[in-house]
Amino acid sequence: ASMVGRGMAGSALAVTFDVGQTLTELDCDLLSDRLASRGVQVSAASLELALPTAWELYDAACAHTAHPWHLLMSEILRRSDAQLSAGELGDEVEWLWTQQPVHNLWRRPIAGMIEVVRAVAAAGTKVAIISNSEGRLRQLIEELGWQDDFLCIADSGLLGVAKPDPEIFRWTGRKLDVDPANFVHIGDSWSADVQGVLGVGGRAIWFGGASIAPSPPANAYAGDTLRLCRSAPELRLALQAFGVPL
Repeated sequence: ASMVGRGMAGSALAVTFDVGQTLTELDCDLLSDRLASRGVQVSAASLELALPTAWELYDAACAHTAHPWHLLMSEILRRSDAQLSAGELGDEVEWLWTQQPVHNLWRRPIAGMIEVVRAVAAAGTKVAIISNSEGRLRQLIEELGWQDDFLCIADSGLLGVAKPDPEIFRWTGRKLDVDPANFVHIGDSWSADVQGVLGVGGRAIWFGGASIAPSPPANAYAGDTLRLCRSAPELRLALQAFGVPL
């Protein structure tokens, strides 16, 4: 049975998920293969090693730039074993960006996460996606076979507004008929996800279960509006602590 149908239980609560680095992560094998098709030799292992620092820069940039994808990919390639001049690097990043709508690189499912989504929905809570993406996120979700698991997909590339802007949370709230102050939002970006949902009065779960997740700020703490977790089992506990049935 469709999880969308089960999620229409009229709950005053909604659980919303980021996608990249929360439900899925960067597929470095695919990225290596895509670049090889252009004659650029770069190992998947070196791409993996480049990710943590690149992602920290991306996360910091999210505070003042909507979805700084080019910055992230440039840093990944610059720190990898790809032998590219500055001009070549720029060309490859731009090509990867144009290819992203049809060859989305963030497609490796993170262990156990879609099962958490389905458990939340099956228990009667409305579930949605709020993601800073390129405008074709729904197509990726369909490719992964997850189209029946979410009542709503807020894709910043289509809406023209990105986290942490309150409007993307309000748009989702209107679609779900749930006040964003009753959202529990799960995501990896401190600036976009955590500060975004806290800014509309909701609650946040910072998720660090992806291979390249940055650490939360030193002043992060678990309280009435925030939990920290690094795996799907820990996420289940965090949701239960917020009163979300599973």
